[in-house]
Amino acid sequence: MDPHLLRTFVTVVAEGSFSAAADRLGYTQPAVSQQIAALEADLGVPLLTRRPVRPTRAGERLLEHAGPLLLRLRAARADVARLSAQPRTLTVAAGPLTLTAGTAAALAGVTTLRIACAAAAVALVASGEADLALADGPAAPSDPLNLPDTGPLTTVGVREEELVVVLPEGHPLAGRTGGLRLDDLADALWVDAPEVMPLDRLRAAARLDGLRPGIRYEGHDPAVAARLAAAGHGLTLLPASAAPFGVRVPLVAPRIVHRVELVHAALPPGPAAEVVRALTS
Repeated sequence: MDPHLLRTFVTVVAEGSFSAAADRLGYTQPAVSQQIAALEADLGVPLLTRRPVRPTRAGERLLEHAGPLLLRLRAARADVARLSAQPRTLTVAAGPLTLTAGTAAALAGVTTLRIACAAAAVALVASGEADLALADGPAAPSDPLNLPDTGPLTTVGVREEELVVVLPEGHPLAGRTGGLRLDDLADALWVDAPEVMPLDRLRAAARLDGLRPGIRYEGHDPAVAARLAAAGHGLTLLPASAAPFGVRVPLVAPRIVHRVELVHAALPPGPAAEVVRALTS
């Protein structure tokens, strides 16, 4: 399977148009049509309907493979390029909940910080667009995060922190000094903040259904998610250090924590290796 054809297919699906995909890729529309036809001939099945432009069932299945395949190809290119790379600026990709005062102090020598969710941060390292990633998310104590497989990267645990439920003043459960169970909150609405604490990852870590979304927050600032919870727009679950607003009640069951992991490729001596030592010491 030609990766160039696969990239064109993914772009057509993303744009929903052959002409828009051609503009994005710098091809002519007939060239894009020919590439899709060649990929369909190679696989022996139609991948797209034309009016409207949508993936067929086979196309949807191919999309599930396409992202990881294209990322692994970018990762292989970046891994080989690192062998002859010259010293340059240092870029770190990090989730918004990873940046405590101690973590920020350890980033000496870093010239660019990119905020990204865990999967995106790891992909940036794999593709060579970032040197290090601080990935985070809810997990059982001492369990590694469920990160995408992107090839030969090193992952090291940095820290784990207790989680708290953020509630508004006067909430019936705000006085639970012994802590809260997520089962106690089965009927509650939650702040849907995919860039801060994604509900799908929380459900997976807690092995629970439910957690109905309330207001949706599409930014990166955990303090905003906490302020929304404090104002009664829905509950949220955050590390205690990242929840400056509202009533904070410890989560006692299921037993999950906020985990931060450092992800990097092979590093020569230099600024990146120094940052790794500072973050893991």
